[in-house]
Amino acid sequence: MAAVGRPRRSCLAVPGSSVKMLGKAQGLPADQVFLDLEDAVAPLAKPDARKNIVAALNEGDWAGKTRVVRVNDLTTPWTYRDVIEVVEGAGANLDCIMLPKVQTAAQVQWLDLTLTQIEKTIGLEVGRIGIEAQIENAAGLVNVDAIAAASPRVETIIFGPADFMASINMKSMVVGGLIPEYPGDPYHYILMRILMAARMHDKQAIDGPFLQIRDVDAFREVAKRSAALGFDGKWVLHPGQIDAANEVYQPAQDDYDHAELILDAYQHYTSEAGGRLGAVMLGDEMIDEASRKMALVVAAKGRAAGMSRTSSFTPPAQ
Repeated sequence: MAAVGRPRRSCLAVPGSSVKMLGKAQGLPADQVFLDLEDAVAPLAKPDARKNIVAALNEGDWAGKTRVVRVNDLTTPWTYRDVIEVVEGAGANLDCIMLPKVQTAAQVQWLDLTLTQIEKTIGLEVGRIGIEAQIENAAGLVNVDAIAAASPRVETIIFGPADFMASINMKSMVVGGLIPEYPGDPYHYILMRILMAARMHDKQAIDGPFLQIRDVDAFREVAKRSAALGFDGKWVLHPGQIDAANEVYQPAQDDYDHAELILDAYQHYTSEAGGRLGAVMLGDEMIDEASRKMALVVAAKGRAAGMSRTSSFTPPAQ
């Protein structure tokens, strides 16, 4: 079973410069909240945003949420202060650091080493804080396999569509949406490339944002494309997108029930009591070891989302 990890159906972006939004985010039903020090925060506001984030992590109620801070990318003068101030100030209440615009494995390794030094210095468990790597340009995509393998701390590989579109000179201003002039999905290769690297190294794959925040129907349609490929979740920029993301990136109830039924039935039929059978009929469907593996994926996603079964398997009478 690959890349179950923490639930990340919905990953809510919250600017670190807004104390109001940092407070509101704590009560929203997002699986993950990332407190942003990068694009959502103006350069002059970054020092105060670090302080806001440390206070919010230490004093807020983030129960049930994965707590992430997105620092600035390593081409800027802010990154090292972001990491040091946030981790020294609130490392005990932090799950991951998100590194944007990752281009090489060495950048992830720098963050890994820096986190290790801080953890040792202030007495945190070494390795507990994870890393989320955001792919936002051609160099990052070309190097994505090495990036995914760069550190055992890496938990997710994330697609950053806006910067990526700019980096390859894509002729569109609709971030994440289809392009009418292109007879297909222009993001399909990028998403699949990220997904393959993530799964090869047992990481989660997260889709990036859809900027038309009030068009929830369009958000849902875009999300369905990456969810169909196997992505674990998507960024949300507005509370109105959260429920749609949670719905799209978890199994439908019928699919979840069916997956659990296959697992129970296969366990029974392969046992001594069930006849030690490797391939059997379950209703009108033949199930075997491959069926079990597929069912494990769907069942794991449903369990991570807190879904409950509405049906059960009853062994046939002997």
